[in-house]
Amino acid sequence: MKPKPRTFSPANRLRELLLVSASGLLLGLLSPAEARITKITVSSTLPAYGGAAFGSVGAYEFVTGIAFGEVDPGDERNRIIQDIELAPRNARGRVEYSTKFQILKPVDKSKGNHMMLFEIVNRGNELDPGFFNIGVTAANPQGDGFLENQGLTLVWAGWQADLVAPASNPGLITMSVPTATQNGQTITGVVRSEWTVNAPVSTQNILAESSSNTPGYASVTTDNAGLTLTMRVHQDDPRTPVPNSDWAFADCTITPFPGVPNARKVCLKNGFDTNHIYELVYTAKDPIVMGLGLAAIRDVASFFHRANSIAGNPIAGAIHYTLLNGISQSGRLLRTYLNLGFNLDDDGQQVFDGMQPHIGAVENYINIRFSQPGRLAGTQHTEKQYPGPDSPLTYARRLDPLLGEPRGLLDRCTRTNTCPKIIHTMSDIEYWESSGAGDTTDPRGRFDLQQPPNVRIYQFSSTQHGGFSPVAPLPTSTGICEQLPNANTYTYNIRALLVALEEWVAAGRMPPDSRFSLLHDKSLVPVGSVKLPAILGVTGPQGIFNTRFAYFRGPQYDTDDISGIIAVEPPTPIAMYPVLAPQVNSDGNDIGGLRSHILQAPLGTYTGWNVRRAGFSQGDACDLTGSYIPFAITKAQRQAGDTRPSLEERYSSAAGYVNAVTTAVNKLVSERLMLASDAPGAIANATAWFTQASKGMLP
Repeated sequence: MKPKPRTFSPANRLRELLLVSASGLLLGLLSPAEARITKITVSSTLPAYGGAAFGSVGAYEFVTGIAFGEVDPGDERNRIIQDIELAPRNARGRVEYSTKFQILKPVDKSKGNHMMLFEIVNRGNELDPGFFNIGVTAANPQGDGFLENQGLTLVWAGWQADLVAPASNPGLITMSVPTATQNGQTITGVVRSEWTVNAPVSTQNILAESSSNTPGYASVTTDNAGLTLTMRVHQDDPRTPVPNSDWAFADCTITPFPGVPNARKVCLKNGFDTNHIYELVYTAKDPIVMGLGLAAIRDVASFFHRANSIAGNPIAGAIHYTLLNGISQSGRLLRTYLNLGFNLDDDGQQVFDGMQPHIGAVENYINIRFSQPGRLAGTQHTEKQYPGPDSPLTYARRLDPLLGEPRGLLDRCTRTNTCPKIIHTMSDIEYWESSGAGDTTDPRGRFDLQQPPNVRIYQFSSTQHGGFSPVAPLPTSTGICEQLPNANTYTYNIRALLVALEEWVAAGRMPPDSRFSLLHDKSLVPVGSVKLPAILGVTGPQGIFNTRFAYFRGPQYDTDDISGIIAVEPPTPIAMYPVLAPQVNSDGNDIGGLRSHILQAPLGTYTGWNVRRAGFSQGDACDLTGSYIPFAITKAQRQAGDTRPSLEERYSSAAGYVNAVTTAVNKLVSERLMLASDAPGAIANATAWFTQASKGMLP
């Protein structure tokens, strides 16, 4: 079923405004037993960015506070939340939660564009201002003000309920939910923790790698008898047990081993080193009802969209359209939010009109007893076996032969006619480390899928997970990897696609066609067929691709919904999915997808993989980091065997490079994959990189 089209005549606009006003008034008059957001407490309203003005929109302000909500555990919309039936209830029979929120809005609401951009925070942190705005620094926190100049209202609310704001970051956007109990008794269950470190350390939080501000589920005991802590250098190596006499549930940061007993910390006698993966399987207690975070996103967004000022809504009447975006962990959560049907609010209305999941090719590990939603959901080296890459990955409904039933991420919203318009974006890392090809191909990897009419997918070709700032200098340090991090920016492209989503939602203007690597034109191929050019001193990607498996995690685990109870740790692999990656040209750069101006006028090879260096599990994938392998400057400097032409051979001079990059920029602008207003900056920044790369050796 296709989503109902929306028309935008003046008469419909007036009707829409009246509905917004009426629904807000109704919410303000509802009794607490019926309300979803029962109370809003505003703690501060402060000028943003020192009172700076943004074009015709003017000044912005920050509004912070706490939203208090409750859900009916018997309502069909909420019953999917894991352990909701085991949560304590108030006198009205509802399950309560509270969440911090933050709003960045125009001081004069009438000057905004009446569009809410609700960002799913990443481990409690808002990313959008520093991600979309170029040039953000401590001294210039608004950067170029891209988001603000549009008049957007930005909203954040907590959803990850296992975070605790540290004294060093009291502004972390957190959430509070209840703990599940069974007839008043403590619930226990198996939990697997896995971690690596980038510097030697004596003590780790029990779920250290899940999120840095997560204390973790306490062990039922500080006695490690019968438990096993293992270590291995590479992901696929056999697990080597650590003698129980050499580790403890304890804190050894001040007191030497065996330290101070602590059911939420793990201490190793000689310390954890950088060359191993550590894994602990233990019995935990007191699972929190983490899935309430999905309800909080739904309810807070619906409240700010529709409630009136009487109900305490600080942006009452200002919002006509609603967008949801998430980056990385949050992009995965957005896909889970969609899959589990949370885009339908308690009034039966669609919550978000448009969505932009970014660098989140799989789903999030939230709606499971003893959930760890801060996990990466698996890379080749780290956290490979955690939930997230389970089916379905595709938006379209497809039969997964490994599971035996057809499913798609749009199944539930299709049934309720609440599917949003979606612009899905991803880097090459999502192919190499996070099952990205599974989003666009059938589960057997035989053919490309036609995307539903409300979905566009864009692969930012030859880029890394977090991108690269267009105004940063070229990297000079490899860190724990063998190669420099990928310096191919996609910032200009994702800015253009955000604007395309806004226009699609508000005016019905269709966005550019999807751009991603395809099986039918051989720009997507089995990973063993990727033809990387031979480059002296560069370890190829063989063996570092993150294979995707179907796992058995126990009889109470629901693979399709990534929900339920995990009883088998580590999980038992059932079958492996096809292994597909983007094909490259003679430079080692992707031939398919959305090729940036940098990729069309390259300064080197840009990859979606990098290799860990000695002392850091050498040979495994360098998690979430791509590579930048510069071209030689001149033909004379090009090493024997390097078939990639030098900068001199490609461009002759700085002027030749400027011509090449200008041609690429103009083409992208004509395709609506770069904004015309960004073109001069894109050319200037690329030219600065050429100057750095050529070191003044070319005229």
